Amino acid sequence: KHFGEAVDRKEAAERLGLDPSLRYLLFFGMIRKYKGLDLLIKAFGEMKSRFPDLRLIVAGEFYTGEKEYMDLIKKTGLGDRVILRDHFIPTGKVRYYFSLADLVTQPYRSATQSGVSQVAYHFGVPMLVTDVGGLAEIVPHMKVGYVTPVDEQKIAEAITDFFEKGRAASFRENIQTEKQRFSWEAMTTRILELAQEIRRG
Repeated sequence: KHFGEAVDRKEAAERLGLDPSLRYLLFFGMIRKYKGLDLLIKAFGEMKSRFPDLRLIVAGEFYTGEKEYMDLIKKTGLGDRVILRDHFIPTGKVRYYFSLADLVTQPYRSATQSGVSQVAYHFGVPMLVTDVGGLAEIVPHMKVGYVTPVDEQKIAEAITDFFEKGRAASFRENIQTEKQRFSWEAMTTRILELAQEIRRG
């Protein structure tokens, strides 16, 4: 909860100096090779003409290969469509990025699990994750978002489906239910652990 509560989309856009009438994909967190930002850029490049009002916000520091990503953005013709906030995002500002995002994207090549998904749940934002590590368990496919293979084509298809089929409302509704499942599971786990301790004690 330390990121605060979601704010109105218009206020979030204002705080970030962005246009509230556009649609936004969000890639959040430190940029490392395994996080697959290059796959996302390629996927976006393939579908850019279909969604002229779609932008990609990349919010986080480059850990490696900044030039490689810049070259790719240029090559895919996405110069004005990718909004780079390539610096550390202070805790107090995180909520504006998630409040503005239509879809949080995690096109990872490998992962154990991700704090980004938990933050997306907290703010009630639909997610796209790849089928690596434990991500698929956190994001039930077609319920709160998408689980895709590590493949730019499939990522592009999922993003296209999200906007063309207007999935936002039902995914957001399902997130509220899933969120309760998480907190309920966490609570029952704690109760069971406590019961075992008492038994042992």
